[in-house]
Amino acid sequence: MSVPKLAPDPAALTAALAPRRSAGARIVFTNGCFDLLHPGHVRYLAAARALGDVLVVGLNGDASVRRLKGPGRPILCAEERAEVLAGLAAVDHVIVFEEDTPRALVAALGPDVLVKGADWPEDEIAGRDETLARGGRVERIPLVPGISTTELIRRTRDAAVGAKTGVIRGQLRRRRNRG
Repeated sequence: MSVPKLAPDPAALTAALAPRRSAGARIVFTNGCFDLLHPGHVRYLAAARALGDVLVVGLNGDASVRRLKGPGRPILCAEERAEVLAGLAAVDHVIVFEEDTPRALVAALGPDVLVKGADWPEDEIAGRDETLARGGRVERIPLVPGISTTELIRRTRDAAVGAKTGVIRGQLRRRRNRG
């Protein structure tokens, strides 16, 4: 399936951005795993988009997510995550990268604004030096408390365990009532 807004490589994305950049548009770049999209992601991406005219989302590839988040992740594969991101009005372009950080991608794209969540210290944001060297700026956006993919996975597991426990209790009650 072809995913609209998904750039096949940095060169194609750079070419797609060129006319907007020539017209004076501010290019905003952010990145992440975006596994199991949730309201925190949606608000974060809308806030990032508001900092410029075009939002590019660098999406960690599957192997990168596994290295960063551990076994069992990602829940959704890169193509599925890209499709969900591309469906958001705030997102103009998505590009998958396989490295653990988007430093090389940021250097290649040269965004005017580089965005990460406020949980990242500014001096640890990959691509920061490259962005500042080009005259761009780095912005940190506050996260939504209590909402994260890790928290969603925990809630889902707790709900599954609770449902299983409820089924077992029901079975025990039925056995007791029969005897």
